[in-house]
Amino acid sequence: MLEIARGALRDAQEFFEAAGVDGKEGTGVLGGFRSKRGDHVTRFFAPDQVVGEGGACWVEVTDAGKLASAMALQSDERWIARIHSHPAEAFHSPVDDRNPFLTAEGAWSIVVPYFGLGLRRGLVSCAVLRRVDGRWRRLSPTDVERQVRILP
Repeated sequence: MLEIARGALRDAQEFFEAAGVDGKEGTGVLGGFRSKRGDHVTRFFAPDQVVGEGGACWVEVTDAGKLASAMALQSDERWIARIHSHPAEAFHSPVDDRNPFLTAEGAWSIVVPYFGLGLRRGLVSCAVLRRVDGRWRRLSPTDVERQVRILP
């Protein structure tokens, strides 16, 4: 089970849509804690990143962004999910598979379509994946509805 605070998702959506206005992708992480009941996201963090220019759609976290991501964690917190935007449909690309940012078993990956606008329709319009046996496995829309909850 993945529970996400609405404010964290709203912050991610605002970040992606702001980048998307300029035709750029964005990436970030959702932080929180893990319990016996599941994963609980409390916040969104966007590390320093460079993005493609002139119609090239790609995003890469800088070394400074990687360091800031590590330093931004509180002592009882972990990065639960990577969340990033794509210019069109939501899917995990081969580049996403090779450069996952998170590799822990049970980690989540969320790909938001249409430069972040897809979040306006909720997570069922996104590609939601879970790291299982060292591979990313995409959840069906039905499984997303069953396993992911947005909290007030």
